Amino acid sequence: MSIIENRKAFHDFLIEERFEAGLVLQGWEVKAIREGRAQLKESYVVILEGELWLLGMHISPLHSASTHVLPNSTRTRKLLLKAEEISKLIGKVEQRGYALVPINLHYKNGRIKLEFGLGKGKKLHDKRDAAQEKDWAREKERLMKHDTRNRE
Repeated sequence: MSIIENRKAFHDFLIEERFEAGLVLQGWEVKAIREGRAQLKESYVVILEGELWLLGMHISPLHSASTHVLPNSTRTRKLLLKAEEISKLIGKVEQRGYALVPINLHYKNGRIKLEFGLGKGKKLHDKRDAAQEKDWAREKERLMKHDTRNRE
């Protein structure tokens, strides 16, 4: 079940491969995510010293959070992945110029997981082509609907 989606990921990047990772979260963060108070729009995944980190994910703290917790809404969060997957990703990102883009947060067996993709950035003309295809699909659907009404 998806909690939050990053729709901008597919607009800005051509996602070639998807991965799923666990997140190291604090208690208040889990509660806020369950309330839907997280945002992936400006976030990205980086590799530092052989580990994956999620930067820029914004989690708005709840007003009912504990008084002894000082919430940092954009702190860097560690991703949990198997060592062979991390080494595979390191090779692709460093050698071939790929980026790691967060796609969505979802539940799996009661745990919050992050799905991220290995992708290349789209150029402006690629974005325009995608928009034209989308417009044409919408227009084609409208024409088909109009055509079926005229036959009846």
